[in-house]
Amino acid sequence: MKLIKPLLGLFYIAALSPIVVQASMPKSQVLLADLNTPYGVQVSIVSDKNSYNNQPHLTSTGLYFTHEMITDGQSQTDIAYYDLTSKQVTNISNSPVSEYSPTVMPSGNALSAIVVEADGKQKLWQYPLNSENAPSRIFDWIEPVGYHAWGVQNDLVMFILGQPHTLQYTSVEAAKGQVVASNIGRTLIYNSSTATFLFSYTKNDQHILASFNPQNKQVEDLLRLPVQVQDFILKDDATIAYAIKNRVYQRKLDGSDEVSQWLDLSTYCETNITRMSYNNEKLAFVCDIKN
Repeated sequence: MKLIKPLLGLFYIAALSPIVVQASMPKSQVLLADLNTPYGVQVSIVSDKNSYNNQPHLTSTGLYFTHEMITDGQSQTDIAYYDLTSKQVTNISNSPVSEYSPTVMPSGNALSAIVVEADGKQKLWQYPLNSENAPSRIFDWIEPVGYHAWGVQNDLVMFILGQPHTLQYTSVEAAKGQVVASNIGRTLIYNSSTATFLFSYTKNDQHILASFNPQNKQVEDLLRLPVQVQDFILKDDATIAYAIKNRVYQRKLDGSDEVSQWLDLSTYCETNITRMSYNNEKLAFVCDIKN
């Protein structure tokens, strides 16, 4: 594993090594808000803001995210890990290919990630966390995979790129995707309390939040989302949250039209919050960086 850079303390501009090569991807920064401290909300810097840092996946011990590496003018992405205790960021893939969307698998012993293989195909791979086993492809034939979310029975849904993008459901054992919905958004979440997957899709020119039940294979429309909302999180089993610009709003999943502001993060992000991940009173969020 390669140590990237420890970032200590609360929100401040850390002394990071400058990247002199112009990044080929849009610049973004990962930050972490602790929502339950004696001093109120406190925000720490996780990544630099000179490159692409995105797709946070927050656990009880740390934060996985996609981190751009630039070497000799060439850009690629690796999987980085921010330890909540040591405050250090480590490159845990450090590979010659690009990885995206790190996600802890149901076993807890490996990460899954989208890998852009040498031929340009995007497939789902697994990266063992506590062994010397090499990374390996999970599905040989399912591609191009954009995003994914795991259930608890080694089953999962995947965003499959195409015309249109589709939501496909499968399991490691089945290894064959079943199309669930079309014209879907990028956010996929498993709700353990209802044993369903949450996703959004376009229906009758409306942006709909829906659930997919893997037991009966049924899709249920839950509510209408603002058209600009592509990313959302589960705040609790019955509440979603999403960002518009640099403020985060919350709404119940029962179909109620009531929306309230949960967090104002404009002090820490002057532009737009594009991705979030929530766990145990901590919120990881991605802020776009102005060029």
